[in-house]
Amino acid sequence: MAVKKGDKVKVDYTGSLDDGTVFDKSEEPLEFEAGSGQIIPGFDQAVMGMNVGDEKTIHVEAKDAYGDHRPELTRKVPRSELPQGEPKEGMMLVLKAPDGNQFPARIAQVTATDITIDLNHPLAGKALNFKIKLVEAA
Repeated sequence: MAVKKGDKVKVDYTGSLDDGTVFDKSEEPLEFEAGSGQIIPGFDQAVMGMNVGDEKTIHVEAKDAYGDHRPELTRKVPRSELPQGEPKEGMMLVLKAPDGNQFPARIAQVTATDITIDLNHPLAGKALNFKIKLVEAA
């Protein structure tokens, strides 16, 4: 039976960048509802029509993954506004919004007085490649 919207599926996958760097790999099958928007659009669309046991390799453009990198999501903040410790480029922070929600931010640049934080998803602006195997569908 080919996967259609609304089916519960389980897939094994390996995600890599165009340079071959692996950024994620399932340790146990990823379970989601096909077509529900629970995962990135390009991956979601790729499982449609697959049958249990099928394997495929797909290329997902940034717009169908985590979106394009949006410059407006980078902010300069005075170092004094961040927690104690020595900030370094590439470090991840967890920021708290006024409503109490928490979200990740990456330190993009550090100067003597300011820190530039990037609120984009770390994979925003990148094309992604996935090797997918459908292991279960219902």
